[in-house]
Amino acid sequence: MAMVSMKFFVPSLNSPNLRPTKRYSGMAVAASNQDAVALGVTVTQGEGNLPKLLLTSDHGSEAEIYLFGGCITSWKVPSGRDLLFVRPDAVFDKKKPISGGIPHCFPQFGPGLMQQHGFARNMDWSLVESENVEGNPNVTLELKDGPYSRAMWDFSFQARYKVVLNTKSLSTELKVTNTDNKPFTFSTALHSYFRASITGVSVKGLKGCKTLNKDPDPKNPIEGREERDAITFPGFVDCIYLDAPNEVHLDNGLGDVISIRNTNWSDAVLWNPHLQMEACYKDFVCVENTKIGTIQLEPEQSWIAKQHLSIA
Repeated sequence: MAMVSMKFFVPSLNSPNLRPTKRYSGMAVAASNQDAVALGVTVTQGEGNLPKLLLTSDHGSEAEIYLFGGCITSWKVPSGRDLLFVRPDAVFDKKKPISGGIPHCFPQFGPGLMQQHGFARNMDWSLVESENVEGNPNVTLELKDGPYSRAMWDFSFQARYKVVLNTKSLSTELKVTNTDNKPFTFSTALHSYFRASITGVSVKGLKGCKTLNKDPDPKNPIEGREERDAITFPGFVDCIYLDAPNEVHLDNGLGDVISIRNTNWSDAVLWNPHLQMEACYKDFVCVENTKIGTIQLEPEQSWIAKQHLSIA
């Protein structure tokens, strides 16, 4: 079958952050909600009445994305299992980031000169493109600088985030462009929360990596090297893996083995808070693709990183 790519305008729900792209190829139509459903992309209201995108593939997989924070909060495979996790203490009132799913850390990972993990997860992203390729929907979100971001980081930038849903995979591409007239530096991460049974969790593929273990003192991480074939989570874990491979495998302890592949995310972080989050630590694990070292972009330069989550 020949591949058919069609890009469509997206229904607005009267929100300035739900706007159609001005660039498209193939067939373009002014879509009603029915058209969006046929495309596999629906704009709806989520928790706290926040705008949410529902992606549905022809093969039964689903994903949910909140425009606030550009946060993917759900990825359901055709069996109906949701492989992502949103914490029970998550709030959807824009007063704090959504705790769970795949939040953005940008332009800073962790603590630093600005608030923890930067500002991208605290801002409204815009939907700029919707596309369907042979029954598999994808969307592109965009974040640009504004007064809120400039108060912390006085640079002009554009971040584009493409999310592609397939039958048994969820792929993302983050492209950061310097739209300023001066260079800037940043660090970034996808702080991915996976549903899990923590006593049965293991992560494979990180053996031999240099580690920065933030337990017991996160301000003075202990340097080391990972010697285990399979990393388990018997207690508190907060560890950075430098120069990580482009694929690791997560056994979530619930019967799923998730391949986590990446391009240009050079580092990884494993995190489980254990008793610091007693209400839910047994139910999730974070396996994060990160860029710990700073990236410098000259004016008009871009940096791109991809993540590909899949099950067999």
